[in-house]
Amino acid sequence: KWKGEGTTQNLESIVIGRCYDYIRIVNPAVGEKNCSQIWEAFKNAFINKDPCSILPEDYELFINLTFHTIPPNKSLFWENNQLLVNSFADRGRRYMSLADTLFGFVGDFLNWCGQADSPGLDYESCPTTMECENNAVESFWRMASTTYAQHSSGVIHVLLNGSADGGAYPQPGFFADYEIPNLQKDKISQIVIWVVDDIEGPNIDSCGTHTVKALETRLKTLGYDVTCTDNHKSVMFLLCLD
Repeated sequence: KWKGEGTTQNLESIVIGRCYDYIRIVNPAVGEKNCSQIWEAFKNAFINKDPCSILPEDYELFINLTFHTIPPNKSLFWENNQLLVNSFADRGRRYMSLADTLFGFVGDFLNWCGQADSPGLDYESCPTTMECENNAVESFWRMASTTYAQHSSGVIHVLLNGSADGGAYPQPGFFADYEIPNLQKDKISQIVIWVVDDIEGPNIDSCGTHTVKALETRLKTLGYDVTCTDNHKSVMFLLCLD
């Protein structure tokens, strides 16, 4: 029916398990959370609804139940390098990217959608963003990204891929559309941009050129103190290792 892949098998067990994994092992500092209640809030955001009419606000209860503070100077925003960011952040030990918060950790790499007038999940297919923007997964990440940006503070880091087709700073994109507009200027001391090329990849974009220049200009116009570095050494070491 839809062009996207269906709901991840065993979704309920994965979500509840990830929740316990997070509060017991990954980041016990967040304190007690009710993982069954978190699953219910997550599921109720999209089941029994047309899979193309799920809004970010539908996840509000889920966000409230999973919310915890994001340590200052630890936020790591990104575009076009999800696997690299996951290994660089190291589950919150180095940085706390969106996927290292409880609300992001629970949904990372999963897929899901419901069906109108049916309490079940659709394991066959789910709508892609091309088919409809207000789908369950897209709206989830919009809400998560907005929350993450609103609660980031201190020195903000942004890791961009200088080898990405179309440039390092995509517009439209989550960083451009949901994260930058929700940053709280009074809580942020500096924004550090790292543009890293793939090891064998083309050097399409760099600090001060193309889309990165557009990003630097946008942030400076908003009044931020911005620095930009090409091929930040510690990230390059990680890429070489891989």
